[in-house]
Amino acid sequence: MQTKNIGLRNIEVADTKISAIDGINGKLIYRGYDILDLVKKSTFEETSCLLLNEDLPTKKTLDEFSKKLVDARQIPESLEKGLRDLPKTANPMDILQAMIAMMSVYDKEKGDDREANYNRAINLISMTPIIVAAWDRIRSGKEIVHPSKKLNHAGNFLYMLTGKEPDTEITRIFDICLILHAEHSFNASTFAAREVASTRAHMFAAVSAAVGALSGELHGGANYQVMKMLLEIGSEDKVEQWIKDKLAKGNKIMGMGHAVYKTFDPRAEVLRELSKRLSEKTGQPWYNITQRIEDVTEEEMKKIKGSDIFPNVDLYSASTYYMLGIPMDLNTPIFAISRVSGWTAHIIEEKFAEAAPKPMLYRPKAVYVGKYCGPSGCEYVPIEKRLVDV
Repeated sequence: MQTKNIGLRNIEVADTKISAIDGINGKLIYRGYDILDLVKKSTFEETSCLLLNEDLPTKKTLDEFSKKLVDARQIPESLEKGLRDLPKTANPMDILQAMIAMMSVYDKEKGDDREANYNRAINLISMTPIIVAAWDRIRSGKEIVHPSKKLNHAGNFLYMLTGKEPDTEITRIFDICLILHAEHSFNASTFAAREVASTRAHMFAAVSAAVGALSGELHGGANYQVMKMLLEIGSEDKVEQWIKDKLAKGNKIMGMGHAVYKTFDPRAEVLRELSKRLSEKTGQPWYNITQRIEDVTEEEMKKIKGSDIFPNVDLYSASTYYMLGIPMDLNTPIFAISRVSGWTAHIIEEKFAEAAPKPMLYRPKAVYVGKYCGPSGCEYVPIEKRLVDV
């Protein structure tokens, strides 16, 4: 007999004060604030401060938080040397996961109290984009661009990646992207972080586990697959036949549909506009192709299943990042650059039971469906008496 709840779908495992998703109405809330308001009025720094605390910060609190982020922008010399010695063909997510785990060696915080974990969170938020940008420069045979002390979080990453200070519009577009990806309740990577934290492992171990979960193509790797799809299609006039061929073979269209949202993903709504702005600014065709993919997939799925399907966050983030000049295989690491704010907030909540007390250590129950030989189990037969392999 198999369990009806494969993958823990719709199983409530803990309370949280950090975020809420209304999948029916297409709402995403960070600490009580609608994501659509935050992308209009906030910054990634302020949003990160909000996630790590329980409300929007005062100007003084935000200034102190932002200063700590800037002060933490320094990669240890030995960690930089370690990056230089790694194979240049390594996957960026593997590099990021390894380097975050290694950051524990350089941790200056003592103990595991709330303040120590808050400071670790700031260090991780600051260092994650530095590691990603430094690795991309190293693998490309370029000199590392060291962090700027005057640029904001989004601008500093783009500067370290390209060696050029981005203009105000590009910086703001990327800042919005970071806000949109900063948190999304108990998704696979966040649950991985909380599960590891529940064992009382340190924050670096929990975030490293989250990066590993994010690396899979069904989670953070989906926008990379979307961009591969766009490049394969190549032009707007080829979209319809390509989609029909894929659906006829029973394949999914990456970037369409979501496990939680039963209507338009609010993040996709914002990213669609960002992709359109960048398309107009750069003259590239990817917004129009993506828009056509959305329309054709919706039409065809209605014919096949008689139900609606909507784009998720990955559909338009792929073209947005591509038109920002970001290498395709950095799409998922950029997801991590943003989501580390949410992960660390959840780790702190998990460690200190901010929402409601729960037993430490997640321990779900599995349903055994394997071989069963009776009350005493299967008889062990010595190897010399076992049947010869066929």
